[in-house]
Amino acid sequence: MASTDDKPALKITLEDLAKVNLPQQAAQAAAAASPAAATGARQYGNISTTGTEPVVADEGKSNIFLQGWFYLGVAGLLGSLVGWGIGEPFFHDGGVHTLGDWLLIPMVVAFICVGLGVAESIVERSSRKALLRGLQALGAGALGGLIFNFVAGMIFAIVRAIVIEMGVQTYRNPGFWVARGIAWMVFGVAGGIVYGLVGRSGKKMRYGILGGMLGALIGGLVFDPISMLTNRGGPSRAVGFALLGLATGVAMGIVESALKDRWLYVASGPLAGKQFILYKPVTVIGSSQQCDIYLFKDNTIQPQHASIELRGAQTFLHATGQAFVSGQPARNRALATGDLIQIGRYAFHFRERQRN
Repeated sequence: MASTDDKPALKITLEDLAKVNLPQQAAQAAAAASPAAATGARQYGNISTTGTEPVVADEGKSNIFLQGWFYLGVAGLLGSLVGWGIGEPFFHDGGVHTLGDWLLIPMVVAFICVGLGVAESIVERSSRKALLRGLQALGAGALGGLIFNFVAGMIFAIVRAIVIEMGVQTYRNPGFWVARGIAWMVFGVAGGIVYGLVGRSGKKMRYGILGGMLGALIGGLVFDPISMLTNRGGPSRAVGFALLGLATGVAMGIVESALKDRWLYVASGPLAGKQFILYKPVTVIGSSQQCDIYLFKDNTIQPQHASIELRGAQTFLHATGQAFVSGQPARNRALATGDLIQIGRYAFHFRERQRN
């Protein structure tokens, strides 16, 4: 009689064994399905898939060339050297001052303004915008250079009289350097005004003025010590004006970054690593060079593809073309800090300063 505890024998066929996937085989199958993952290639997500958080590799964390303080500093440096190079041949050391002597500093200030005005457009590879802003900056900078040179001269005379009353007799005394630094802050004001004018933003102008004043103060403080070290007129002016332009640009970039309220950080695409500070009530994004944010090398992006609207404490994305926010299709969408915006091959992190 058979026992009630007896159980049917377990039978495993060759067909059952063939269906078993070992861990190594599973990894190979996944690699075959996603070759990019197997080779370690960067993944940017598939924006046609909705409902999932896209994967975007941040390509630009170490790209110093797209940092505002860097390209503004280089632009100020180059602009000052161009202005010095044009004006220096007409400058005469000692004796009676000529027209060339009076025009040297306005020339330097004008071309610093040109450099600061076109820097961002060059970084964005927008040649048309750079040309337009360059012409605007040259006209405004030339006029501003003449006006602010006169104002700086008055301030320098007043402060120099004060330090002389305090016992300062020669330009080798640091008190004299301070007098020049205070006077040259006026040139930073000129640079900031032009920077805001070509950018068509009052807030950008205010940040530019503050940064320009700090940078020009530094440039004025070091001008006379450089002259003492070189002991030659032309080279000392070249180095001194170069540091004026460099310090002005760097300071403007640092102040902008420190005081920014809302901005887009480019996580992927040709401009990865750059940040676009949202100054205007409406910032237009598209493939037209007339846009505030010009996106190039992508045929899927419309001339005016989307816009970012600042409405009080809230920020909204309005898109006429295809756009995604954190993987979801978006036409009109309120943005929150950390949201990922994808437009064509570009990806932006929206960020805003935390409010207390």
